[in-house]
Amino acid sequence: MPIYEYKCPQCDTKFEKMRPFSQSDAESPCPSCGTGGNRLVSMFASISKGTDGYSAPIGGGVPSCGSCSATSCSTCG
Repeated sequence: MPIYEYKCPQCDTKFEKMRPFSQSDAESPCPSCGTGGNRLVSMFASISKGTDGYSAPIGGGVPSCGSCSATSCSTCG
């Protein structure tokens, strides 16, 4: 069963809930205040091993340098 992320509009608490796909978009009660939380768009990590044997993030990963917003260090100059 997938885990979905929610955020409470009342107290800004972020929380997770495991539920069936058919209920993914339904509001979920906030564990802090009980208000119905709205589902967030979740990010996920994807790792691949290159031919050199080293692991590297695939698109959307956090770049290794803090000043860069690219998804690949090969675009940094």
